[in-house]
Amino acid sequence: MLNSPDDPFIVETRAWVERVVIGLKLCPFAPAPALKGLIRYATSEAETREALLEDLATELQHLVASPPEEVETTLLVHPQVLQDFHDFNDFLEIADEALRMWGLEGEIQIASFHPQYQFAGTDPDDIGNATNRSPYPMLHLLREQSIARAVDAFGDTRSISAANLETLEKLGPAGLAVLRRADQA
Repeated sequence: MLNSPDDPFIVETRAWVERVVIGLKLCPFAPAPALKGLIRYATSEAETREALLEDLATELQHLVASPPEEVETTLLVHPQVLQDFHDFNDFLEIADEALRMWGLEGEIQIASFHPQYQFAGTDPDDIGNATNRSPYPMLHLLREQSIARAVDAFGDTRSISAANLETLEKLGPAGLAVLRRADQA
């Protein structure tokens, strides 16, 4: 497992968070932990589901053991495994079951991001899928308490999806492509 700020996967993921997630305001909860340096970026070198599950366990243990004032959330990037979105999506069930088995259900939540992310009932090229499209497959480990605090502070969260779709439609596929190229520069 790599956690170096110089790791190219972390560099590109951090740029994506800054330019797309925060820059386009796709997640109103992301700026605060990013500005405070409370997002842990880790790269799994796993090449199998089993190895990724081990790395997930390690990162969950690290998150739970760390005070929220030091690490509020973790992005576990896994560029060498689960490149196919359907395989990735199937793995999410395993990850959620692992949370239950490890007694972390209700404490930690896993959000998912993938280069080919596709919401159920959408076409692959639907612009709305871009809200969860990242440079590499990744698992976002979130503290339930942090989510609750952020939602309480934000208020009505129902407007977030509509605002995101409006932003992405205005930007369009060409605009998103420009942002992605900028991340890779």
